[in-house]
Amino acid sequence: MGTVTTKDGVEIFYKDWGAGQPIVFSHGWPLSADDWDAQMLFFLNNGYRVIAHDRRGHGRSTQTGEGHDMDHYADDLAAVTAHLDLKDAIHVGHSTGGGEVVHYLARHGESRVSKAAIISAVPPLMVQTPANPLGLPKAVFDDLQAQLAANRSKFYRDLPEGPFYGFNRPGVKPLESAITNWWRQGMMGGAKAHYDGIVVFSQTDFTEDLKKINVPVLVMHSEDDQIVPYVAAGPLSAKLLKNATLKTYKDFPHGMITTQAETVNADLLAFLKS
Repeated sequence: MGTVTTKDGVEIFYKDWGAGQPIVFSHGWPLSADDWDAQMLFFLNNGYRVIAHDRRGHGRSTQTGEGHDMDHYADDLAAVTAHLDLKDAIHVGHSTGGGEVVHYLARHGESRVSKAAIISAVPPLMVQTPANPLGLPKAVFDDLQAQLAANRSKFYRDLPEGPFYGFNRPGVKPLESAITNWWRQGMMGGAKAHYDGIVVFSQTDFTEDLKKINVPVLVMHSEDDQIVPYVAAGPLSAKLLKNATLKTYKDFPHGMITTQAETVNADLLAFLKS
């Protein structure tokens, strides 16, 4: 484990395990590198070098009040990859982390990268606009900010207890361990970073970024994603990418990297070996 200091003085925490071809994982909002435990152990045991960082203001990275935007997120990821001098890397992003991966590839180029995967990811654009009628109304995200500001601890119980893992669906048994681990990761981070992050993940338009990407990209999304609705996300991203493979699931939740890790890991490994 280590840290890298960015140009604006923010310490970014990262884990770096194993040897072999590197896989770099970018986590979702408002979590941390720990959200990738199931993937990091699996791919480590399959001969890969696995790396995951905590986004600025999240987890064990600096709780800075500044720089909570997709440009800084992508630049911080670039700082980690340059510090570790990664080559032929595979980048995997979940949710907001999927946006981070897309923007990193478009902004910093693909010289260090061989493939990518975005899972339950926010691109191309979450918020509803005249050009994006399938998106969610801005009021939805304003309400998330209001809940965070009013009682962040309660908000960070309600989300994983309900729509994030699909525990609000009939017949789905809640996993208390997943709920408490989500809460733990969320509360490790900074309220300011998380508050600003809601605007970042909902209002960043990745349309032009997606068009710039040349490496093969696996797009994994569930039709029952209650956080990043399928109709405005996965299929649209796949259409904008030059070299995409779309993998659709019927009833997996947004947090499928945790609750359906076995399936997600197997499908991701098959893509990496293809």
